Amino acid sequence: MKRVIYILPLAAFVVIAAYLGVGLTRDPHTLPSVLIDQEVPPFSLAAIEGREKGFSSADLIGEVSLVNVFGSWCVACRIEHPFLMRLKDDNVVPIHGINWREENRQAGPAWLARFGDPYTLIGDDPESKGAIAFGVSGAPETFIVDARGVIRYKHIGPITPEVWESTLWPLIQELRKG
Repeated sequence: MKRVIYILPLAAFVVIAAYLGVGLTRDPHTLPSVLIDQEVPPFSLAAIEGREKGFSSADLIGEVSLVNVFGSWCVACRIEHPFLMRLKDDNVVPIHGINWREENRQAGPAWLARFGDPYTLIGDDPESKGAIAFGVSGAPETFIVDARGVIRYKHIGPITPEVWESTLWPLIQELRKG
């Protein structure tokens, strides 16, 4: 009986160490999403100030596109923004924006006026309707949506040239082949 008392703490330590060891091997930028390979749930967002047209799930039918969730309050969004502007200038893929959780309705449009507007369509999302449709956990998050309106990939954090070249652009090209 005394041996069991000495073995239990060792067994507990091994179980905890194995659990933590597996957790440390996972990429913290990868959060599984139940929406991958699912159609974007229906949503419709009003246009931000200065735009006539908003953004809805119906706008995602017909071509492969990126959906980028951003906010003027988001520091990481500011980091990725110059790269989004480069993508717009290169005209490689439509980028649609969801301006998420702005306390001031003029903040998003003012931010875009200051730093540039890479978006084909933008929806104003103060109540998180679009964010909920995509299962957003924070900003920035970017989704690749195929021509049928199916979410194919979710990227958490700023898009960098490395992420674009290694992951996003190859997937977009593959999806365009059909």
